Amino acid sequence: MGPTASGKTDLAIALSKALPCDIISVDSALVYKGMDIGTAKPSAKELAEAPHRLISFLDPVQPYSAAEFRKDALREMADIASKGRIPLLVGGTMMYFKALRDGLATLPEANPEIRHKLTEEAREQGWSVLHDRLKTVDPVAARRIKPTDTQRLQRALEVYEATGRSISSWHTEQKVSPLPYRVINLAIAPEDRTVLHQRIALRFQKMIDQSFEQEVRALYQRGDLNPSLPSIRAVGYRQMWAKLSGEFSHEEMIEKGIVATRQLAKRQLTWLRSWPGAHWLDSLSTDILLDALQVIQQGLR
Repeated sequence: MGPTASGKTDLAIALSKALPCDIISVDSALVYKGMDIGTAKPSAKELAEAPHRLISFLDPVQPYSAAEFRKDALREMADIASKGRIPLLVGGTMMYFKALRDGLATLPEANPEIRHKLTEEAREQGWSVLHDRLKTVDPVAARRIKPTDTQRLQRALEVYEATGRSISSWHTEQKVSPLPYRVINLAIAPEDRTVLHQRIALRFQKMIDQSFEQEVRALYQRGDLNPSLPSIRAVGYRQMWAKLSGEFSHEEMIEKGIVATRQLAKRQLTWLRSWPGAHWLDSLSTDILLDALQVIQQGLR
């Protein structure tokens, strides 16, 4: 686990060569096809060396929830373990890690028709109107979900419209199942946060140099995607989308993209600091693979 630009992928690939590990991505943006540059998706060479599961399997128009991730990750973990190998979960989407660790209430299946209807209503009326509706049907969820958290807002209304019951009542009545595995938690980040900020700025500029604008333009020109979708809300993509729509200049897009990435890293670090049993590794260590292997060896005793 770690913030963006901390070196998770490099360490994961090194671990997969040192141990019988198969990698499972824990990243809410890497699941999407055609979103490679802005997500810093592992290269073809890296994937040939160390295949990653749960990447590039969804179209960007499709939402993907923590519950769906948990189900998919448990399936992949069971498959890996059945072959006598070790599941190595790698990523920075802390909500996914939490869902996997703690479990989630069993909720009704997604309803594409209701979801599409809500998306269209939001496009015409705005998400604030839908949030006001949630206040009426589920005030508990409305206090917890911000109007800007459109994915969770949509899901709460979808559950209510599909079942006639609030999502809060579903959560209250359901029992959750904890993760049925023994886990060693590795958290990677540079001890010097200024280094992380420098890495973020360098990575964003590298994305620009690698034709990130053309990647987002291809998504923009499809016509069926919009900034309210989880895929387009991903850091970097929403700033480039705003540039393509004329909201930002090129310079503003870069500045706001870097700032948003730093804010994401800060949120990820906040999650990690409260994560029980996390073993911290310094990204700047001269032999971080050895450091990680020592932690793993101690954890297996």
